[in-house]
Amino acid sequence: MVLEKHAPRRFGVALLGLALAGLSTATPVPAAAQNPGIPAPLPSAPASLAEQIDALITQPRFAGADWGISVISLNSGRTVYSHHADQLFQPASTAKLFTAAVTLSEFGPDYRIPTRVLAGSEIRNGKLDGPLILYGMGDPTLGVDAATLHWADQLAEQLAAQGLRRVHGDLIADSTYFASPAMGTGWEAIDLQSWFAVPASALSVGENQVEVTVTPAPGAGMPAEMRFDPINAIPSVANEVVTTAQRTHNDVNLYRAPGDGVLYAFGNIAAKSPAQNYKLALPDPAQFAGQLLKEALLRHGIQLDGKLLTVHWPRRNTFLTAQPRTLAEVLSPPISEILERGLKRSQNLYLQNLLLLAGVKAQADIEQREGSMGFITSERWGIRAMRQLLEQIGITPAASVIEEGTGLSRRNLATPNAMAHLLAFLASQPYGPALVDALPIAGVDGTLQWRMRNTPAENNVHAKTGSMSFVHCLAGYVTSGDGERLAFAIMLNNYDPPAGTPSATRDIDQIAVLLAGSRHPASNASSAPAVATHPAN
Repeated sequence: MVLEKHAPRRFGVALLGLALAGLSTATPVPAAAQNPGIPAPLPSAPASLAEQIDALITQPRFAGADWGISVISLNSGRTVYSHHADQLFQPASTAKLFTAAVTLSEFGPDYRIPTRVLAGSEIRNGKLDGPLILYGMGDPTLGVDAATLHWADQLAEQLAAQGLRRVHGDLIADSTYFASPAMGTGWEAIDLQSWFAVPASALSVGENQVEVTVTPAPGAGMPAEMRFDPINAIPSVANEVVTTAQRTHNDVNLYRAPGDGVLYAFGNIAAKSPAQNYKLALPDPAQFAGQLLKEALLRHGIQLDGKLLTVHWPRRNTFLTAQPRTLAEVLSPPISEILERGLKRSQNLYLQNLLLLAGVKAQADIEQREGSMGFITSERWGIRAMRQLLEQIGITPAASVIEEGTGLSRRNLATPNAMAHLLAFLASQPYGPALVDALPIAGVDGTLQWRMRNTPAENNVHAKTGSMSFVHCLAGYVTSGDGERLAFAIMLNNYDPPAGTPSATRDIDQIAVLLAGSRHPASNASSAPAVATHPAN
């Protein structure tokens, strides 16, 4: 996830600009009632949607911040509200919507990603001469989906069913299907050991995460115990965490340098204090996947004569023939389900792998028609396919500068109008309803589970969240109070809430709640003009 933190909170709709502290609660007597000669004033009209949003975003505390908002009607195409809608903003995890679009465009919602065991020759008399190759093709759910929870035993069982009893060669774990670095463009090096920035790999397993538990020893001065789940996920650990006296301050530090397989643990943990739990990135997912398959082969009576080897880009697997034989295979859930899990949880690995997967397909399609175009990473091929799709939609390159698939990079930029028009396009596709359901639902699930409860937005707003330091965004769909379907993008950049003020999340949610409760005359008429437009300035 892109540094998104969501604390449970309940609140209703704020009435903006309608209450002033210090006013008497007594009902005033109208001047007309005191003097019948004075005509009664006309009642003031309720604040329009535009006025209510304006009242929120123009508060003095936002003087140094940047708001960008675009709201368009899916019924009529009219602009419902616009503020700096053509200005570029950092989108954080709402950038995942762009990845979802190119993935669905390239594959459709039903494609399943295979993970295969390959060989260059046939099994003869129970024996395979040459290496056995575990070939990842990008499934980010391997080992966590119900269908592939026991993937290694499933593959080994298929091999055993074909009579394989001995491999006279090595087991090669191959992740070269993606010709890209394991980190996305613009990811920060300090994040690469973290659970939210795990390596993107064609051979991923267990979401490429490892859980670390640090437990104090029975007495002060003794080394703390470190446990890992999975057990052998981190092959090299330098543990210097010491147990200190009871009720002392815990200070556990974990560090693994980018590209280094050694995890350094140092600091202290107080005796008899609760165990401390952490999630870290798996250093080498392909190597660990190969180890799991090696163990499964042994359980199913298949002897491996050689060693476990790994092959990563930019190396190539020289043992992989032009026409390898597929001996065993497991399949991912459909792309639509992978997207749902990735969008609901804002799962970075899922979306980066899907972008790379789209890049591999785009490269194959283009080079089949036009021939080789020189080396370009799978990530850049995916971005090329994304830009081509956006241009077909009518979103110009200047309105969307996306560098990777997750939103982790601060080099990503998009305008609110680009985001809202992308959502409108997605809603018009055959897979539109499935995509809407894949988004977090306000007050119900995903990263919106605890937000906008007990408001008109609850179980109504379907939207992707996006937040990191000084960046707060929400983009998705909502149905207004009179049944008008809206696509919206709300983007707040360069803002750190002053002490004592609402959180940025709450400010953004107030706007979504206003959209959910809004009513617009003739809102379903295709010729209806924009009725709540705040021009950019």
